[in-house]
Amino acid sequence: MWHGEQLDLDAYLARLTYDGERTPTEATLRALHRAHVLSVRWDNLDSFLYRSVSLDLAEVQDKLVRRGRGGYCYEHIALFAAALERLGFRFTALAGRVQLGAEKILPATHAMLLVDVDGRRLLADVGFGASPLAPIELVDGNEVTIEGRPFLLRRTEITPGADGWALHQPDGRGGWMVRHTFTENPQYPVDNEVGNHFIATGPHSPFNRRPFVQRIRADRTDQLDGLTWTTTTAAGAATGGEPDEKRTVDPRELPGVLAGTFGLELSPTEARSLVERVQQREE
Repeated sequence: MWHGEQLDLDAYLARLTYDGERTPTEATLRALHRAHVLSVRWDNLDSFLYRSVSLDLAEVQDKLVRRGRGGYCYEHIALFAAALERLGFRFTALAGRVQLGAEKILPATHAMLLVDVDGRRLLADVGFGASPLAPIELVDGNEVTIEGRPFLLRRTEITPGADGWALHQPDGRGGWMVRHTFTENPQYPVDNEVGNHFIATGPHSPFNRRPFVQRIRADRTDQLDGLTWTTTTAAGAATGGEPDEKRTVDPRELPGVLAGTFGLELSPTEARSLVERVQQREE
C-alpha cells in the first residue's frame, strides 16, 4: 500500500546516517524515528513557491533523500511509511488536527502513523517539524519527557460528540496546550492526497503564503516563519516559553540561512525564486 518495494532503503538509511538493525522491533522503530527527525527537515517551500507538492514516492525520495531537501508531514509520512513497510512493521496511518492554542475546529491536515510493535501501540509523529525525538505509547495519561521535551497524551472528546486523542505540549504558563488531536480512524495514501491538495493549493492554507522551515537538533530547534528566525533550546521547550533567540532575516539572506542553519541547499533557481517571491510579498 505504501510502496515500500519502490524505496531505495539503503539510500534512505544513509540519509539518516543509520546503520543499526533492520528488524521490526521497538528498538529499531525508536532509532529510526529519532534519526529521521534529526536528519530530514520540515519545509513548505514547494507549496510556497509552486503550490504543488507531489506525494509520489519516487519524487519524495528524490527530494528528501537524494537532494537533501525537506518537506511537510505528508511527504515525511510517505517516506517513513514506505521504510516501515519495507522493514516489516505493522502500522496504521492517522489524521490529526493541529491546534496550538486555536479554539475553533481546524481541518485534519496532519499525518502520523500508529505502529503496533512488541505488543504496544506507538504514535510515530515524524512530520510535525518540532517532532518528538521518539514515538509515544498510545496510553491515556501518558506523560513523557523525551530528551528534555515534555509531552502528554490524553484520551478525550476532541470534537463535539467525538472521542479521540490529544497530544499536549507545555503552554509556557506551567500548564499544557493541545498540540494536535486525532482519532484512530485508518487513513490511506488517497486520503493523504486530499489533505495534501488543500495544504499545497488551498486559498486558506497557511503553507502557501509564506516560507516555513524547521530543524530540530537534540539540544535546540530552529524555526523560520516568513522572515522571523527563532531558536529555542531544549530547556526552553521544556516550559513552552518564548524562544531563546529571535531575529529578522533580510529576504536576500534567506538562501544562506537555509543552507547554514537549516542544512537546506537550494538550487540557484529555487534560491532566486524564493528571494523574489518573499520580496514581492513584503512590498
